[in-house]
Amino acid sequence: MSRFARLRRSLIELFPERHLYVRSGGEMKGYVLSPKTQMIAAAGLSAAALWMGVCSAAMLVNMMAASSTDREVARTQAKYERWIADRQARLNSAVAELNAGSGSSGALASTIEKRHAALAMLLTDMKGQPGAAEALTPVINRAMASAKTQNPTKIVETVRVSQEQLLDAADTYAKSRADRLRLAFRLAGLTPASYMPKGGALGGPLIESKDPRALAAVLDVDEGFADRIQHAASDMSEAHAMEDAAKSLPLAKPTTTPAESSSYGVRYDPFTGRPAFHSGLDFPGGRMTAIHATAPGVVSFVGVRSGYGETVEIDHGRGFKTRYAHLAAIAVGVGQQVAVGQRLGGMGSTGRSTGTHLHYEVWVNGRAQNPERFVKAGAYVQQVGG
Repeated sequence: MSRFARLRRSLIELFPERHLYVRSGGEMKGYVLSPKTQMIAAAGLSAAALWMGVCSAAMLVNMMAASSTDREVARTQAKYERWIADRQARLNSAVAELNAGSGSSGALASTIEKRHAALAMLLTDMKGQPGAAEALTPVINRAMASAKTQNPTKIVETVRVSQEQLLDAADTYAKSRADRLRLAFRLAGLTPASYMPKGGALGGPLIESKDPRALAAVLDVDEGFADRIQHAASDMSEAHAMEDAAKSLPLAKPTTTPAESSSYGVRYDPFTGRPAFHSGLDFPGGRMTAIHATAPGVVSFVGVRSGYGETVEIDHGRGFKTRYAHLAAIAVGVGQQVAVGQRLGGMGSTGRSTGTHLHYEVWVNGRAQNPERFVKAGAYVQQVGG
């Protein structure tokens, strides 16, 4: 007997013909379940069980990955908290040593203690900022190591110099961060000044005055030191404002597909073969590839637009709107609040389209912009945030 015949016989023995009788309304009905029908049903149930198992496993893996990421973020934050607390304690200890020194150093010790308070406010303002610990830790470590001498006069001078070095490092870090964020906004065609704060934030309270004399009076330090504190604080305040603004702007990518098949501007129309203006950016991909919101906002339109096919539009505020067209499926409704990265639907080829892709547009105050500039600016903002 051949192997195929033995297999067929085994299946028939496993799924013999069965008869099912059902009584309904006083009548008896009979159904015959052939071996073939039973095998098809068993295969379907097995496939469903396998699919549920795969989905469950994937969900568990995602949950474990998310939990691991949360733990890593918590550890990083705790590490930075320990760092700032340790450095604060060391600065306080240095000031205490100065105050306990000779009387001739008393006046300078008092000045350095006041400078320390101003620096502490600036350090608090920089707390948690990406790259701040890396920029400031070496300077503080060197300062604390060099302040171990027992000579009070040398301690006074050493701490004074270390404060100057720490303020230089903080000012350089703040300026570099603000400058890089300004460049990211310009890449998107935006004016950084439009997103700047009216005042300068320093350690919590708002310091309205830009006059070094007024700030020196508030901090009770010399004007030169106050001016440098103000510059660093202003740069950090502007960086904070631009970071907050960036979170509400459409700077993320609408899909994970890496390539763009058609850019913004004049191109040859694929249907007519003649030059025509293309108001968006095209991302090719497989059918039902996930499409994501590029910024938080409110869904303002869902449905079919002429030429665009199935379309989703989001109002992000500040005059910004994004459009996602040629979708195969839509997962949101009008009036719905969406977060950056939230799935809006699946990629398709509806409307005036020659193949599966996403047509993505960015509008500012009623005028179409080049989406590629926003995508590049978003990538640069991520680099700054790293």
